[in-house]
Amino acid sequence: MPSDAKPDLQKKLREVPHKPGVYLHKDRLGSIIYVGKARDLRKRLAHYFTPSRQRMAEHKTRALIESIWDFDHHEVRNETEALLLEGKLIKEYRPKYNIAFRDDKRFLLVKVHLAEPWPRFQLTRTKKEDGARYFGPFAHSGALRSTISWLNREFGLRSCRPLNPGESDYRHCHNDVIKNCAAPCIGRVTREDYLARVEQGCSFLQGHSRDLVTSIEEEMREAAASLDFERAAELRDMIANLQQTLKPTRQFRGRGVPGQAIDTEADVAELGEILGLGGAPFVMECFDISNISSNHIVASMVRFRNGMPDNANYRRYRIKTVSGQDDFASMAEVIRRRYSRILLEAREHVGAEEADASQEDPLEAMRRIEAEEEARAAGGVTPAAAGDGKGKARTPFVRLPDLVIVDGGKGQLGMAVRELRRLGLQDLPVIGLAKQREEVFRPGESDPLVIPHDRGALKLLQRIRDEAHRFANGYHQLLMKRRVEESILDDCPGISRARKERLLEKFGSVSRMRKTTAEEIASVAGINEKLAGEIVHFLKTH
Repeated sequence: MPSDAKPDLQKKLREVPHKPGVYLHKDRLGSIIYVGKARDLRKRLAHYFTPSRQRMAEHKTRALIESIWDFDHHEVRNETEALLLEGKLIKEYRPKYNIAFRDDKRFLLVKVHLAEPWPRFQLTRTKKEDGARYFGPFAHSGALRSTISWLNREFGLRSCRPLNPGESDYRHCHNDVIKNCAAPCIGRVTREDYLARVEQGCSFLQGHSRDLVTSIEEEMREAAASLDFERAAELRDMIANLQQTLKPTRQFRGRGVPGQAIDTEADVAELGEILGLGGAPFVMECFDISNISSNHIVASMVRFRNGMPDNANYRRYRIKTVSGQDDFASMAEVIRRRYSRILLEAREHVGAEEADASQEDPLEAMRRIEAEEEARAAGGVTPAAAGDGKGKARTPFVRLPDLVIVDGGKGQLGMAVRELRRLGLQDLPVIGLAKQREEVFRPGESDPLVIPHDRGALKLLQRIRDEAHRFANGYHQLLMKRRVEESILDDCPGISRARKERLLEKFGSVSRMRKTTAEEIASVAGINEKLAGEIVHFLKTH
């Protein structure tokens, strides 16, 4: 919350150590407005609070200095760790006075997939759950690229692109001629021997083979002693790159700064207090729209229980009633579909006659049923065992959340409120979380609520919003992958739009079609045996 008493920054500065680390400047509202790194934290921070610095600084820096109300700092072990942590915190908080690191670009990782026929070291910026081994991240891309190039030469590893290179690839490659590759493509080494070389490279990247660096240092000294200064300088630069790449660094995972534990119960309680909900929102549902293209507009709903993801109750939606990219209308559709479904299932759960006879408000009725279900569960009675009094099992009951969160500002929130009112759920708490400045919008309030970035309540909202965003993007990518795969049929001779739709309707996907026979394909209306054979051949060769 805003503080009226400004901290004594000079006194606080005297407590800052002369060590490498990251510092965070805050404004009067407690929002982080700038993140920086330093080799010496105290010296770097002292620059901001020197009177001459403010007079001589450029306009932007002067505006930053005038906005500083307080600061935090976090020590690390070396400059590389400071660079990695600085980038992570800038991506997380998106301070308005930072420019670098605000995009989606990440530090480089080294990837090697040992299940490939002839594994190779590759550079990537994204870590995936694909069974490969990853090393990093590495802060210095130039040093890393030089290190990987040296690693390939030292251990005779391939750097070519084909997944399984053969003799045709060897004819266009000179690495074997200049002794930079062991040429596994033509059988110069066995797979076991090659994998042993890859393991040596992995061990080196983990910092377990420092003897190699020592041997290069010895070679450098010998070159200098024999007056081969050009070779000595080359080896010196190589050693510097290797040492910079292999410098021990910690990986900073999760939100916030290192050393900060997440207390989910406290965060949930604090959020309920800040929003004035009259209690902690133990069950929250967050909605996000993903419309990277107008072909597949999708939405996600993630559910958090007691501040933790309730993965079994995640839902994803394909937007059906909206044409073009319209976040507001898409949000209205998904809110309507989610909560009308819950109300309909609750009606089936208690029975249509009982639901029709009730004069309760829909939200009141849902809360009453929730209390009854909790009492049954406490007594060890499941919905299936309870029945409806006529020997028929009850429909499983899904409770309404204590708080609905929509990813967006006033527009998205307004559409969500409208749909909830139409369903009789106007008293269901709902908020909007805007990305740009992490502002919280509430129904009937013109000004947004600004929660300080160091508060657990905001971090909880960010976690659930980011999870909804991840889940929506994952679904969008899945649909795009299917679409790309389906588009292969567009290039198949003899396949019209109608035939393509019938094929996909019968087999579900191109992947399943690849596994079927020509006879099964010929069973589809409009496709004869000759065309079926051509389709099978096309899919095998494309």
